[in-house]
Amino acid sequence: MSAALPTYEDVVRASEILAGAAHRTPVLVSSTANARTGAQVFFKCENFQRMGAFKFRGGYNAIAQLTPEQRAAGVVTFSSGNHAQAIALASRELGVRATIIMPHDAPAAKRAATEGYGGQVVTYDRYQDDREAVARRIQQETGATLIPPYDHRDVIAGQGTAAKELFDDVGPLDALFVCLGGGGLLAGSILSAKALSPDCEVYGVEPEAGNDGQQSLRKGEIVRIPAPKSLADGAVTTHLGQLTFPIIQQGVKDIVTVTDDQLVDTMKFFAERMKMVVEPTGCLSTAAVLQQIVAVPGKRVGVIISGGNVDLAQYGRLLAG
Repeated sequence: MSAALPTYEDVVRASEILAGAAHRTPVLVSSTANARTGAQVFFKCENFQRMGAFKFRGGYNAIAQLTPEQRAAGVVTFSSGNHAQAIALASRELGVRATIIMPHDAPAAKRAATEGYGGQVVTYDRYQDDREAVARRIQQETGATLIPPYDHRDVIAGQGTAAKELFDDVGPLDALFVCLGGGGLLAGSILSAKALSPDCEVYGVEPEAGNDGQQSLRKGEIVRIPAPKSLADGAVTTHLGQLTFPIIQQGVKDIVTVTDDQLVDTMKFFAERMKMVVEPTGCLSTAAVLQQIVAVPGKRVGVIISGGNVDLAQYGRLLAG
């Protein structure tokens, strides 16, 4: 992994690599959302991306740029679910062996999908084990290339293509809201926003229980927290990355948080009003807008829905509750 920060030129290159491999996901609007917020809201629906989340963009972009020797040795990664599926599917598409380190309590649907795409799953306890240490051990044993879920130049660039497409489709925005876990999507979105809509204010949105990004922004350095517990399982990271943090620190307007109850309310909004299945993590950005954590009346607002991979039994319980 290069220590050099990615640039918008890397995002453009990623968009060329992803052409024909990733879906160009739709941008939808909702009169209900507009009425509730007083804004014109554009939803970039990465829940309709291949494997159900934006993660395919970064995973495919990273693997596609490996050398023949690296591809032959395979890849290894760690993920709570969506990056796992992305690496498994991208690896299958590109003929590369993939080992995926997943927490033992990852959603069953995400593990099943990861294995279905051909990934070899190794489990760990997210509250006791160090997943990065497990990955390093496998890397040393097999010679595989480590592709972490967010702190990787090509991963960040790939994730930035979602926002690039949004700006290409709808033009400049006043504000852009992005789900925040480790920061790959947010950092990539900032790169695209600076290039395509320089006056756009970019906001990261975290689960309230896991606000390490917010703390890091306030303190001016990466803050590490214990593994948080939240419905937003894709965003329960413990810290931002060495590459993602400086991009976020320089380019984000603010990082805000939402509660699990607000995420459930947003899931219901998507189901009832937009007829979409969105996972709790994917609701982070929209929840901040609908709950008016940041007031946006009169503005053109972009929202990136990060994914739609949710266990159906849990989904039903949350909607019925």
